[in-house]
Amino acid sequence: MSSNELTEASELQGQQTLQTSEKPHTYEMATMEFTTASDLQRNQMPHKNEKRYSCDVCSKAFKMLYNLQCHQRIHTGEKPYKCEVCSKDFSRSTTLKEHKRIHTGEKPHTCIVCNKGFTQASCLRVHLMLHTGERPHKCDMCPKEFVKASNLASHQRSHTGEKPFKCDVCPKSFSLPQTLEAHQRIHTGEKPYTCDVCFKRFTQVSGLQSHQKMHTGENREKPYTCDVCFKVFSHSANLQRHQRVHTREKPYTCELCSKAFPDQVSLQRHQRTHTGEKPYICGVCFRGFSEAGSLKSHQVVHTGEKPYTCEVCFKVFGYPQGLKNHQRVHTGQKPYTCEVCFKAFSTIHNLQRHQRTHTGEKPFECDVCSRRFSHACNLKHHRMIHTGEKPYPCDLCSEGFFKPSLLRKHRMKHSNEKS
Repeated sequence: MSSNELTEASELQGQQTLQTSEKPHTYEMATMEFTTASDLQRNQMPHKNEKRYSCDVCSKAFKMLYNLQCHQRIHTGEKPYKCEVCSKDFSRSTTLKEHKRIHTGEKPHTCIVCNKGFTQASCLRVHLMLHTGERPHKCDMCPKEFVKASNLASHQRSHTGEKPFKCDVCPKSFSLPQTLEAHQRIHTGEKPYTCDVCFKRFTQVSGLQSHQKMHTGENREKPYTCDVCFKVFSHSANLQRHQRVHTREKPYTCELCSKAFPDQVSLQRHQRTHTGEKPYICGVCFRGFSEAGSLKSHQVVHTGEKPYTCEVCFKVFGYPQGLKNHQRVHTGQKPYTCEVCFKAFSTIHNLQRHQRTHTGEKPFECDVCSRRFSHACNLKHHRMIHTGEKPYPCDLCSEGFFKPSLLRKHRMKHSNEKS
């Protein structure tokens, strides 16, 4: 049949429909009937953006029934789509399809600028903003801008202090759902991420990714450079954290004492001074520590191991930070600056001790007479008044002292007697 014949047949069909008053095309949304498909399509146009399907739990509205059904699984917790490789469950078939690419390694979405591949189109769109510099989501409380709306929402909780995600095992709560998910593995012991080279297992994918660089040699690569001091970093997050040393930005605030910190880890470490929590336990003497680094340093007491050697003076240390602090004796580097008087220090510990001269803080209290001290060593010496301990004896007259400075002063008397 020619095109002319098709047109004539179509027109004849339309005329016959008009003559018989037949209206075979029904629009279910408005319960109206139309004689031709084109009339139906024209009538549907104003209704296209209509959201007629509403959630009876939260009243959110949707254009399509399928989207409402998927949304309702947020409330019911239903996840009918299971990954046959790792048994993880999903509420949408599309999410399962994207997840499977983690196992297959398929990355069908490629960046036209750098040829980097992505498993999801949404990840590619976000990645492209790194090239364009676009950050469309702006915080209304500080000047920060974000590529993703979800990152903005997470950031805003640093201002509000909101922690809506609660652990059902312990009283801890979190500002991010993925942080809660990672935390819960402490209770379950689950380590779902496995290295395919040495089969070591990890609780978080970030831990696996960092570990894998040991096999690939990628750890040596540090592509992120600070534009102030030119220090280089292997991760952009580490660079951002470091830059706060220069900007003195402290976005994380303790809700108990209002003290501010440059990163969340420092805030969490500080909060243990209020709670008294010591989650890191020595397996030899069962002593508890508030920081993993403190436990690691303590364990050297049992092993006697000092594997870190200064290449200038060959002094040995039990842990890397001790060596790093010592090396500043040779370099003269003082990276920690007091923001009140701008005096510089070689270690963060010395800066913290100095800052108490400005704040008047005396956190060390004698458990006998309640006298308070700004330094732990002063408290230690003071306690000897109560115990009678004198660990610094004079080698000339055997008189004992509880402070080395008093011993030095005493020795001067002997030297004056000889002269």
